[in-house]
Amino acid sequence: MKLLLTVLRRTQKPALYRGHRNRSLSSSPSSGLSPVRDDALVVGSSQELVRRLGSQVEVRTSFITEEEEGAFLQELEPGLKKKRYEYDHWDDAIHGYRETERARWGAACEEVLNRVRSSAFPEGSQLLGPVHILDLDKNGFIKPHIDSVKFCGSTIAGLSLLSDSIMRLVREDNSSEWLDLLLPRRSLYILRDEARYNFTHEILKEEDSVFSGQLVPRLRRISIICRNLPG
Repeated sequence: MKLLLTVLRRTQKPALYRGHRNRSLSSSPSSGLSPVRDDALVVGSSQELVRRLGSQVEVRTSFITEEEEGAFLQELEPGLKKKRYEYDHWDDAIHGYRETERARWGAACEEVLNRVRSSAFPEGSQLLGPVHILDLDKNGFIKPHIDSVKFCGSTIAGLSLLSDSIMRLVREDNSSEWLDLLLPRRSLYILRDEARYNFTHEILKEEDSVFSGQLVPRLRRISIICRNLPG
């Protein structure tokens, strides 16, 4: 099922304030990042905004292992290879992508998805049907949008495979309020409540992928996205 997205445009702003997390980010052979100290995974337009949304925006580095990433790729690649990358999304929200949904998983992937569910969603929360898989080409990107409240509830959670990337959040009614999230390969991001309902989110093009002054190289990126139901 394709989700209705509201596409909004905005201008890029420089990062000003850092958020803090309990995990540090370091480079690895599979990452294009130089070592990043300090848990600096979220920056924003103001310290007050970073603080206010601190419990609603999370990035958990190394949420899955290299072996678990490989298990997902083994399950997904045969189906994805049969699809072509598309450059004219039905509502112009995504460029250079292919997508699918999956309801049944092998044991290793299902165990990881259970970890995602227990980490991201309130206990007893009803989740939206099949898991959404979005495969972005190296030159692909996702434009600013808000997932339709008709289909999606208060929380969105996504695993990032194959590439580091930057997710940008911008307040729908005030583009001067924004956050940038650094999403390392094999990390989990979580958007909740105000961050999910009142802010657009997007994945930046490679040429725009600069985080705290550091270029974040983009490769092909697969995201595995879980959402809960409205209500």
